[in-house]
Amino acid sequence: MSDRAPTRPDDRAASRRPVRPGDALAGCLVHDLRGKLRDAGLRPTRQRVALGWLLFGKGHRHVTAERLFEEAGTARVPVSLATVYNTLHQFTEAGLLREIAVDGAKTYFDTNLDDHHHFLEDGGDTLVDIPAGQIEVGRLPEPPAGMVIERVDVVVRLRRA
Repeated sequence: MSDRAPTRPDDRAASRRPVRPGDALAGCLVHDLRGKLRDAGLRPTRQRVALGWLLFGKGHRHVTAERLFEEAGTARVPVSLATVYNTLHQFTEAGLLREIAVDGAKTYFDTNLDDHHHFLEDGGDTLVDIPAGQIEVGRLPEPPAGMVIERVDVVVRLRRA
């Protein structure tokens, strides 16, 4: 009789292994979001994951902090408006969102990071994407010494005819 245990994989050890791309969980929004946050250098806290799920789970969209706060309340995600603002700014700094300031008083956060511009509908409540190829931006001024132009955001304001 041998003193060695039979060789068979330890099921408990296998369940503790980190999940890799291509696993059964790949494609799960929450799992992918946690990875996206880690890759961006952010700890995937419950609040970040919940707000990220609301933001990124609906495709490309434009949202204000106030709107996301309302959606969080509807989804029973217990967060303060300050937490929503902080999270949106953290996501923006990490390169997960694009910030679009409109009229100095309203800021939208865009989940679409591709080059594009925006229509602002009458009343300033709705942004609609304009593909980058539909607008030409030329003759930009020279930036001040030590500065470079990061990007140009064009917002075309619309009103009902």
